[in-house]
Amino acid sequence: MRTDNQPVYMIGVAAQLCGIHPQTLRQYERLGLVSPQRAGAKNRLYSENDIRRVKRIQRLTQEMGVNLAGVELILRLLEDMEEARREMDEQLEAYQREVEIRIQQLLERPNIPVRKDESLLPVPNFITRPPIDL
Repeated sequence: MRTDNQPVYMIGVAAQLCGIHPQTLRQYERLGLVSPQRAGAKNRLYSENDIRRVKRIQRLTQEMGVNLAGVELILRLLEDMEEARREMDEQLEAYQREVEIRIQQLLERPNIPVRKDESLLPVPNFITRPPIDL
């Protein structure tokens, strides 16, 4: 079974799938906008994720009029946002597990008095990321 990150398309096929010239793909690679895997010294292999990324670049440049420097910034910000979302999801899942454990403990021992200066549930301790330096 093939994954979306598995490099499978040669540059000509990838260019055809994206509707662009192979030289454009080479330019995107030089600029660091896309990073295909290498098979040997010369052959570039593109994955499904690479194809989606190139199509996003094309949409930003052709439909929205963004220059390649702007595309680089937008893609970096989108990646940072996705990573922050994943981190927040992980933190929320950990907090949920903590709450469930605490509730289970309270249900198992309903007659134990709870101190008034102690919270019934854990206080969330979310870690935020530092601001993005542009």
